[in-house]
Amino acid sequence: MTVLMVLIRRELSLAWARGGGALLAVGFFVAAAVMLPLSLGPAPARLAAVSAGVTWVVLSLASLLSLDRMFERDFDDGALDLLALGPLPLEVVAAVKCLAQWTVSGAPLSIAAPVVAVALGARPEAAPMIFVAAALGGLAFAFLGGTGAALALASRRGGVLIAVIVLPLLTPPVIFGGAAISNFADRLPWITAVSLLAAYALACVALTPFAMAGACRNAQS
Repeated sequence: MTVLMVLIRRELSLAWARGGGALLAVGFFVAAAVMLPLSLGPAPARLAAVSAGVTWVVLSLASLLSLDRMFERDFDDGALDLLALGPLPLEVVAAVKCLAQWTVSGAPLSIAAPVVAVALGARPEAAPMIFVAAALGGLAFAFLGGTGAALALASRRGGVLIAVIVLPLLTPPVIFGGAAISNFADRLPWITAVSLLAAYALACVALTPFAMAGACRNAQS
């Protein structure tokens, strides 16, 4: 078994054990969505009008759960030092951590997003687009969240600091994803919004591992 496969198995196991795994994220997502009819009222037309936007906002908040421990546990017990001295570059380690976070948290949220959106009044034919947009957005959320977690290493109140760093960066995927879903449901041009969302997610995958590795090295020094 290669070193990369061992690292992937390790990070998937840690991501599942960190903060309840997928159950916590999906549970928070569903609970927050259920509160919407209680505050706006059960009128179907009103819920349908805001279902796409609310789904994306709640999805972004649910993606922030357990991010504060993505690097903190390895930093505290010295495993991060061993990973930095290992055969794989620290950038690859950071990318694997984020992919594991997306697999355990982002992928289940992508599956739950169409169900929740349709339950809130979104058109059923928009469910495939909601899934695709949530999967791409969740990938961006995971890598941006990993960047915030790395920058918050060795600091007090890391969870608050992560939210302050990450939330502004989540604005573009929320805008692009919400526009793609709304345009698809209204039979308007949606390819541009999906392309922008995919480009943003791929840019996060390509660039943020370098920022995470630099932040981890700075915390170790």
